[in-house]
Amino acid sequence: MDIADWRRRIDELDREIVRLISERAAAAQAIGRLKRVTDLPVYEPNRERVIFDNVRANNPGPLPDIELTHIYERIIDVMRALQRNELASQANSATKREEK
Repeated sequence: MDIADWRRRIDELDREIVRLISERAAAAQAIGRLKRVTDLPVYEPNRERVIFDNVRANNPGPLPDIELTHIYERIIDVMRALQRNELASQANSATKREEK
């Protein structure tokens, strides 16, 4: 394969990664809604440790575990913010309904 072939392959992989991250985000939003009704905190350090352990256990390389963990730290940060936004949005909607 030449560089153009590799770049096309990377573009295909990026599209798949975006699809999977979007699917993960939808799952995080659903969990955020469940956390709201069950009064669970958005930040759950034990759950995050489980995720990191799972990622490292399934890492085939070539990325070192620490680099993959850094990527997942950022993904989790974004998902946590998404959950907080979901909770804030639901709280705002409830407040507006109460005001009417």
